[in-house]
Amino acid sequence: MAAATKFPVILYHYDASPIARKVKNMLTIKRIPHSRVEVPMTLPRPDLADRLGVKYRLIPVLAIGRDVYCDSSLIASVLERRFPPSEGFGTLFPCRKGGGKADTGMIKAFAMSYADRTLGELGSQTLPYHKFTREFLDDRSEWFGKKVDPEAIASNLPIVKSWLSSHLALIEEQLMDGRTWLMDTETPSLADVSVHYVWEWMQQFRPLRYLKDLFEPASIPATTAWISRTSKYIAASNAAHKLVLGTISGEQAAETITASIAEDPTVVGYDEVEASRLGVKLQQPVSVTPSDNGKVPTVGSLVALNKEEVTIKTEGSAGSVFCHFPRLYYVVKPEVGSKL
Repeated sequence: MAAATKFPVILYHYDASPIARKVKNMLTIKRIPHSRVEVPMTLPRPDLADRLGVKYRLIPVLAIGRDVYCDSSLIASVLERRFPPSEGFGTLFPCRKGGGKADTGMIKAFAMSYADRTLGELGSQTLPYHKFTREFLDDRSEWFGKKVDPEAIASNLPIVKSWLSSHLALIEEQLMDGRTWLMDTETPSLADVSVHYVWEWMQQFRPLRYLKDLFEPASIPATTAWISRTSKYIAASNAAHKLVLGTISGEQAAETITASIAEDPTVVGYDEVEASRLGVKLQQPVSVTPSDNGKVPTVGSLVALNKEEVTIKTEGSAGSVFCHFPRLYYVVKPEVGSKL
């Protein structure tokens, strides 16, 4: 049975989102009950931008009480901190087999930089863009900052498949010693979740005849077995625990979030050296913007900042929330001319 949470947990998602799939699997392994809000695949998303003042355009977004967390890398760290195994929850950072400690730093770096931004980017290039609507293509062109050309993507598929084959070879090499999980941990870690979702999602959205030769068990037996093993582990956890409490409306979610209690900002703290490097101060209006894709700034007053996380207070029609972003791959700077 899943442990009870002290705060409402709400996931903003849409079913086709690969990163939402990753976060759902994280919530499953952590055994965290939560509600869900379905949002559109394309902008606008008023349930976030208007009701909560969170302009961040990537999905998913996870709310815990009055705190709203953006980016799966930060969500992973926060889930482990706020729902520790000592209180009956699972873990994304299990110890190594044989009594070794958890490799939290390198697992976070591996998931954030290699799995999401290398494998995830290549996986997205296998999608059948020629079948998508013009609205979707225009939205993603704005997201990437360049025109999405379905014909160019299709013509480049052989190269992408070759690169993916090389990445699969690296995974195979990692598993060749007979380990069960990628980082030789006691149970699946964030590393397993972060690599697994890419292969699973990629196969779902591309007919198998385009990808079948990549996943031949004869060429990568350890990897295909690991993919199956990870899928079964997640499915078993889902079956054993009632984790999805239901789908709620954006209005209901906003009311619940803004009426909840926020985590004490001192948990994140305030690093004056880092703030000085960025040229920002507490309570000052700042913007936080992804540095790679979806470069839409979210503006709010600075509440907390350390080397991993930045927190700003945003205002929406439903009230104020505390919005959190990772430091890596995000730009924090003073907001000039803000009305806040």
